[in-house]
Parts: sequence; structure tokens; C-alpha cells
Amino acid sequence: MQSATERTELRFISFRGAWLLAAVTAYTAPAGAEDAPARSSSVQGTTAQAPAQAPAQAPMQGAAQSAAAQGVPVPAASAPSAPPSGLARWFDPSTAPFIPVPEIDVDPNSGTTLGLIPTWLVTDDQGQVRKIIAPDVLYNPYFGMGARGRIFSYPSEDTQWSAVIGAKQRVESEFDYEYQTGRLRDTPWSFSGSAVYDRSGTPRFYGIGNNSPVYDETNYTLQQKYVQTNVGWNVTHELQVQYSLRMREVDVQPGTLAGIASLEQRFGQILGVGVNHEVLNRATITYDTRDDPTVPTHGGAYSVFGGVADRTGIFHASLYSVVGFDARQLWSLAPGEVIAAHASLRYMPGTTHVPFWSLSTIGGATSVVGEQQPLRGFGEGRFYDRNAFSSSLEYRRRVLSVDAMSTRIDVEVTPFIDAGEVFRHSRTVPFAALHKVAGVGFRGIASPFVVGYVDIGYGSEGAAVFTGINYPF
Repeated sequence: MQSATERTELRFISFRGAWLLAAVTAYTAPAGAEDAPARSSSVQGTTAQAPAQAPAQAPMQGAAQSAAAQGVPVPAASAPSAPPSGLARWFDPSTAPFIPVPEIDVDPNSGTTLGLIPTWLVTDDQGQVRKIIAPDVLYNPYFGMGARGRIFSYPSEDTQWSAVIGAKQRVESEFDYEYQTGRLRDTPWSFSGSAVYDRSGTPRFYGIGNNSPVYDETNYTLQQKYVQTNVGWNVTHELQVQYSLRMREVDVQPGTLAGIASLEQRFGQILGVGVNHEVLNRATITYDTRDDPTVPTHGGAYSVFGGVADRTGIFHASLYSVVGFDARQLWSLAPGEVIAAHASLRYMPGTTHVPFWSLSTIGGATSVVGEQQPLRGFGEGRFYDRNAFSSSLEYRRRVLSVDAMSTRIDVEVTPFIDAGEVFRHSRTVPFAALHKVAGVGFRGIASPFVVGYVDIGYGSEGAAVFTGINYPF
């Protein structure tokens, strides 16, 4: 008979494209040890506490006294197990200074990145994650070894910030600072700001149009730096009027990936190659009835937006103008079961000298209001043109809940379908030539701030796997 009980905890944590799935095995102290802590596990919201030790000891003590009266030797009680020391403590989750989590980052464009993330989770008295400290070391077959430092902070449900800095041996480097407050819209004003430098060697370009062929695949190096601010006036809790300003410098350089043609070799000096500047001004009106901005279960968010972009000026459309809408709706069928739907339409009525990277685009796993839209059977930026339509439908079902590192983790399985297209003329029916994707997603949720996902989609060009944080929409 085993003298220790075994427990396995699934820990799902995700940081900007890295899905972390760690199975950690912990052991309680031997039965009868006076200092054995109570253990608990939770499945589908039902919590079972380990039985108290004292009642179990009483019959054993009585049996021992009876055996001693009959002259039968009684084995000495075993001493409490000493906590592991030295190198052994690194492999016990109850004594390790951090969680050594394997990193697997999968993306159709960048391939598979492998690494190790020593992770510290800071939780409050309610078990909610308040801070994640997660540096990592990694290897990517395209760019070699790399390292990053990352902090994700959630001081309150209304405010959060993050900082990321890192580099690889070849080509790629990054810095990203983001701050957001007023996210619950309980105050008159909401604000968010970001400062980003990013040099990426994985972007693809297949040409412009809804039928751009896969054999025209090219690669380029994208180096960009920008600052962006969003100021929202909360007219009511549901209604917000937001102004966004983004100043960006983009440098499209030759590609570096072996076996893939560089963009300028196949398409020449198209608009957007080289160094370009863009100042975007955009206004967005949103009516949002969702119960939570990060992990919603019911309600909807409906946005209409319009903006102009110039090379250097303010409120001028020398590059392009843009208008559109974005709609998201959720229905709660039962506890742990949610239907989520999304649709967006983006028009560019005025495009004089628009760089290709500012065109409407679909592909990848992320929806950004007024920007790129998901199509999870294709890589990010797979299709470009002036206008774009995108739609998605998901069935989010909770299949497991576990207690891990003083916080609660919910695991969801999510079948989904995506459909979308890009098109040149505004008179074109936006759903006449849809690209269709079907797939399944797996999500790990540490409410109320952290959602990590793995989405596997299948389209006309095969399967694609995406990992990252937050719901796709």
C-alpha cells in the first residue's frame, strides 16, 4: 500500500504566443504525520478536502495498544518526511523557487520555438493572479538562441500593465510596454498606451487579392517602432467614445529565411517597402454589455469606427481613410457553456499611397478592432486588399477545473469555424468568395485576467496551429 497520495495539477499559462502546459506531480506527507498539510483538488467546480488525520489515527493507536498487550512487537511510528533539499527541491512544486515550465510556441510563419520559462506567480488572498514574472531562454530554428524578460502585472481588475524585452542570435529583437486603466468603464475616462519596438523576420506576403496563390509566398523583415494612445470617454457604463492616435515608423527590409524568396525579388518595390511613416487618427464608438472584458460569458460589444492616416500630419488622409464596424456577441447556455460570435467589416474608401502593410488583412488567430482579423487555417497576413470581411463562431465548453498555485484554472475545449475574404471594390458582396476554416481550440483560464489558448484550424491550404493569450475575439 502506498504511504503517499499522488496528485497531478495541470498548469496552463500563456505569454504572447507561447503556450505553456506543465504537469506537476506533488506528494502529501505519509498518512499519520502530524504536520501533513490538507490537500484539495477541484473538478467541475466540486472541491474535495483530504480527510483530517486525527480520526484516522485513533483506531490505529487502539490497535497498537491491543497488540502490545498481547506481546506482539509494534513497529515504531515513522517520522515526518523531511522536505527535499539541494537539487531535489527544484523538482518538488511545494519547495521549488519557481515553476520550470517548458515553452512550446507554434505558429505557421515562425515555426516551432522551444524553450524554458522559470515562472513566478504572485496571487492575492482570493487566489487571483496579480503578477507573473516569466523570463525565458529559447531556441528557434530560423533565428537561433534567444532570451526574454517579461513582467505581467494586474494590480486591480481596472488596471494592468506589462513589459517585455528580448532578442535572438539573428535578426529578431523586441521591446513592448503597455498600460491600461479604466478597463471596467466604471469611471468617466479610460486610458491605454503602448510603446513598441519590434524586429521580426517571419512575415509573409503572397501578393494582393483574395486569390493570391500560395506559390507566390515571399518573406520580408519587418522593423517597426510606434507609440499609441487610446482615450475613452465613458458616456455610460455601456457606451464609450474613444479617440486613438498612433505614430509609427515601419522599415520593410529583405527577407532572411532560406528557401523562401524575398519580397522585393518577386514583387519589386511596391508601396510599403523601405522606410515609411504613418500617423493614424481614429474615432470609435462602442456599446458594450459584456459581463467581463477579459473572460466574458454573456452580452455583446458593438463598435463603429472611422479614421484617416497621413505620413506626418494630423487629421489628414494623404495615405488612406478607413471605416467599418466590429460586432461580438456571447450567449450563456449553461454554467461553463458559451456560444461566441464575431463579425467585422473594414472599408478603405480613400487609398492614395497606402503601404501594403496598412491594407485590410485576414489570417492568423487575433482580432483587433479596426485592424487585422482572424482566419485560423492560414498564417497572419495571408490575404491583403483594400476591404475585408471576417466572421467566426465558437462553442466554448469548460471541461475541467483545477486548483494550481493558489489559483483556479478552468480548461475549455472550443470547436470553431471562421470565414472571411478580402476584396478591392466597395460594391463587391463581402461574403461572395469566402475562405472557410474549421477547427478546435483549447483554452486555459485563470480568472479574471489570464486566458491562454491553442487553436488548431484547417483550411484550403492545410492545418495551422496558433498559441497566445486572450480570446481571439
